[in-house]
Amino acid sequence: MHKVHIDHRQSLIKENLARIKHKILIMSNKGGVGKSTIAVNFAALLAGRGLKTGLLDIDIHGPSVARMTGQEGKPHSSDGSLLEPLEVMPNLKMISMGSIMQGGDAPLIWRGPVKLQVLRQFLSDVKWGDLDALVIDSPPGTGDEPLTICQLIPEMTGAVVVTTGQSVALLDSRKAVGFLKQVGIPVLGILENMTAFHCPHCGGEIDLFKSGGGRQAAREMGVPFLGSVPFDQGMVDAGDSGRSFVLANPSAPASAAIKAALDGSISKFVDSTYIR
Repeated sequence: MHKVHIDHRQSLIKENLARIKHKILIMSNKGGVGKSTIAVNFAALLAGRGLKTGLLDIDIHGPSVARMTGQEGKPHSSDGSLLEPLEVMPNLKMISMGSIMQGGDAPLIWRGPVKLQVLRQFLSDVKWGDLDALVIDSPPGTGDEPLTICQLIPEMTGAVVVTTGQSVALLDSRKAVGFLKQVGIPVLGILENMTAFHCPHCGGEIDLFKSGGGRQAAREMGVPFLGSVPFDQGMVDAGDSGRSFVLANPSAPASAAIKAALDGSISKFVDSTYIR
């Protein structure tokens, strides 16, 4: 009976994924590098271009996508078998444990098998429908969640690795690239986040987490470098208030850098699915 249940779920996953043209993983091997911010803004840019986009948060213990899209604690509807993802904006659907769990401060103390079951349900029991792209925000590291999602989606379009210029983060980004190569997922590139901060008083630049290391790591690992995103306090405020920074501030240098990174990685696959 257990095998029948697993086979049925695998069949549902295959059926759901067949309706999604491109699946893109956003990952890092270190927390605190702004990976979720990049995932949310990538998804918002794609949706803003008219692409049917899904945003899947597979960080079970520390989900932040729900808060960053203004959907934290909002109830999902269900037809008894399939769960409806929440609509963030036209063309953008989202699901995260942060929107499913009503007690936002309660920790989820779950072992691996339970987490893996939830990930399978996110792919099999959520009514994603027809999508041009599914952006997947992964928790930091190369453990259960990213490994499982890569195994469940062997036809992954590719992955973007987010890092900062800090030596510790760069070391971890190399490990993330190595992980992706080992599991057979194309590396779309390395994006260096939170680089120069423009001082509003003197006009000078401050490298908060150093800079230039992302380009060096990409060169050493033989993968594309997607650019550097300058630090912008407005991006922090936008995430806390559930808004997309790039859509609200299209002329900001950070927005231009994120758009350039999108165009250098994901857009080359998905742009052909819509007419400008």
